[in-house]
Amino acid sequence: MARYGQTYKDRVVARLLPPESAALDVVARQVGVSASTLERWRAEALAIAAGEPVNAGAHRWTPAARLEAVIVTAAMDEASRSGWCREQGLYPADLDAWKQAAIAGLGEPAAASAMDARQDRRRVKELERELHRKDKALAETAALLVLSKKLSAVFHIGEDA
Repeated sequence: MARYGQTYKDRVVARLLPPESAALDVVARQVGVSASTLERWRAEALAIAAGEPVNAGAHRWTPAARLEAVIVTAAMDEASRSGWCREQGLYPADLDAWKQAAIAGLGEPAAASAMDARQDRRRVKELERELHRKDKALAETAALLVLSKKLSAVFHIGEDA
């Protein structure tokens, strides 16, 4: 990744601001720096001029925004996820940490989960017993149907003679 000196950044940003106010994409093509980088440089310059801290954008990630970012990037492949992070001014490690925090926040207390697990096992056993009983009943009904068909075929029941 290229590093640019502050004087170079100031000269390029000066072209983006009045009185010149050149178009961002034109300046990006001319100087060979991406438009998103130029936007960031311009935002930093304007923040400094306004007396705001430079990295105020780092504090804009509320818990809801973090969860939304995790959800948005969940289905992305690594390259597009990295590109999205660059656009947002994040590191992929930030997203990973936010994902782990969200997962940890969804966890239940151990006592409640143990009781739920016991109830779930009990319910599974009941359902398996019921399924086994119904399987036996179905097999018996199928056997009776087959036997009744064989009986009617042997004794020609139901045919006009």
